[in-house]
Amino acid sequence: MVLLLVAAGGLFFLRKPTTETLKIGIIQIVEHPALDAAREGFIDLFTEHGNVEDENITYQIQIAQGDMANANTIAQKFKNDKLDLILAIATPTAQAAANLIKDKPILITAVTDPVAAGLVENAERPGTNVTGTNDLQPLAGQFELAQQLVPGAKRVGIIYNAGEANSVTQVQMARTIADQLGLEVVEATVDTSAGVLQAAQSFIGRVDFIYVPTDNTVVSAFSSVVKVAEENRIPVFPGEENLVPQGALATVGVNYYRLGRQTAEMALRILKDGAKPETMPIESQKETELVINEDVAQALGISIPAALREKATIVRNR
Repeated sequence: MVLLLVAAGGLFFLRKPTTETLKIGIIQIVEHPALDAAREGFIDLFTEHGNVEDENITYQIQIAQGDMANANTIAQKFKNDKLDLILAIATPTAQAAANLIKDKPILITAVTDPVAAGLVENAERPGTNVTGTNDLQPLAGQFELAQQLVPGAKRVGIIYNAGEANSVTQVQMARTIADQLGLEVVEATVDTSAGVLQAAQSFIGRVDFIYVPTDNTVVSAFSSVVKVAEENRIPVFPGEENLVPQGALATVGVNYYRLGRQTAEMALRILKDGAKPETMPIESQKETELVINEDVAQALGISIPAALREKATIVRNR
């Protein structure tokens, strides 16, 4: 097990003996490609470092199905279990874990603003048993990309769940950036994924392109956004690149698989090197990638500028 020492400097997580089996709990708010990719990246990096499942490491993987009551129940179970470390994927499940568990290291990922979410005191020095990676999007670059591919665009539609703290942060940033770029923001909010289709339909005839932030509710129903966009020839720009092959036009975004791997690197520093979560800065993804969907561009009659094509990863619909 992980031994704990409390000293004047804070809480120390001591290295686990190599002869014992590591026990990691993974709590994820909902299943969708981005969050699944973060989980897979995390596990893959652990495997590459010699941690073989059912030999010297075990994972408890729990999905909350978008329900905070479930998330709290899972967090309580993890609190009671003899785990060495917890991976919390997405803001709601990170909050559930951090609110209940104070004596085990918690690594977070796919969280846009850990400070605003109340998970850490400061991004540079968390001050708690929580650290990890954020998925803060390069919003300025994404909107500038949209203007390059959709010249003359004046209005952007944004769908999001106002109950998701990470989404609210992104939309606040988007408003500022859009204003600087001369874009008008048209918003549509949803409470559940069932409302995404109607929200997307509300943009018909009102916007020049749609922006989808890294919102778990909306991304879970991304096919509804694509359906409306295809039928009405509206380009879609998502916050993360996994959605481009699913019918979006393009993005400069976060790769969640790589983000999961980066989070695992931080976890290994805690478990094997004795690093302290409270002094480990929250990290952003080290690299972003320009991804453009050739099929969508052709369907919309959009010509990809040579300068963009040269530096982009070109994909097609899955």
